[in-house]
Amino acid sequence: MEKVMLSAWPTPMEAAPRLAQLIGLAPDDLWIKRDDLTGLGGGGNKVRKLEWLVADALQRGVDTLVTTGGPQSNHARLTAAAGARSGLNVVLVMPGSGCPDQPGGNLLLDAAFAARIVWAGDAAPAELAGQAEKTCAELRERGAVPYLVPFGGSGALGARGYREAGEEILTQQPDVRHVVSALGSGGTMAGLVAALGAERVLGVDVGALSEPASVTAAFASELTGSQVTAEQLRCRGDQVGEAYGILYEPVLEAITTVARTEGIILDPVYTGRAAAGLIAEVYDGSIRPGERTVLLHTGGLPGLFGHAEAAHRIGQTLHTYP
Repeated sequence: MEKVMLSAWPTPMEAAPRLAQLIGLAPDDLWIKRDDLTGLGGGGNKVRKLEWLVADALQRGVDTLVTTGGPQSNHARLTAAAGARSGLNVVLVMPGSGCPDQPGGNLLLDAAFAARIVWAGDAAPAELAGQAEKTCAELRERGAVPYLVPFGGSGALGARGYREAGEEILTQQPDVRHVVSALGSGGTMAGLVAALGAERVLGVDVGALSEPASVTAAFASELTGSQVTAEQLRCRGDQVGEAYGILYEPVLEAITTVARTEGIILDPVYTGRAAAGLIAEVYDGSIRPGERTVLLHTGGLPGLFGHAEAAHRIGQTLHTYP
């Protein structure tokens, strides 16, 4: 199966010398893989996965994409954008009781892409999957042909996009020792592991799944055709804080540090946690000076504007001169 092209590849690889020196690395040690610059729908890592998933959907003759996510889901936003680009309807199944009066962040972009939303009340993530199946059944009854895109676009098929990304990284940084990424639904890390090997990939858990290493290992095993175990994976779980989506102080510090050294914006749920995990790895000696390290920027900028506490905390640092 050929994928559909939803962006231009490869994405840039940019040096981060000021951030590197600040956290204790040599200036040439740290690079940022800019998968936030994927163009479609505000950018982000889900574009790579959706190129394969939308191709599968089109091959099956569907007319509607259905997926799940929170109101500030980057995956939901990019599924909506991919549907618009491909001429497919999109239905998003989300927790909540209805549209806010003034939607912001990713939810505003969902509206711009003409996605329709099924509000699932207080449904937990597992219950959202059931509601998505029910929504697909209802669409079929109305004569539509739906395609269920998995949570986060993750699975062996979507992970092909990050096997390709891993191959890009090797071309851009052949001597890379560490690739650091947020670990959410597992597909991004699984693809990177398939391309780079488990020893070079560090996943920083964001709290989206209860057993992210096991899920990632299963995806990687299916993608590679070889057994990958959760124990083989490098996963860091100390940046979750209270829960997924709730601002964690080291993450806020990482966001402001990266912004003020490199002029690059991270989000408080995914990329901010990845950067916080990277900084912690350097501080505890797991990543050392002289080891070429790549931080994967998976996007999520609209989510910063949709995260009230993070936006408020950062806004409080704005001061008038002198």
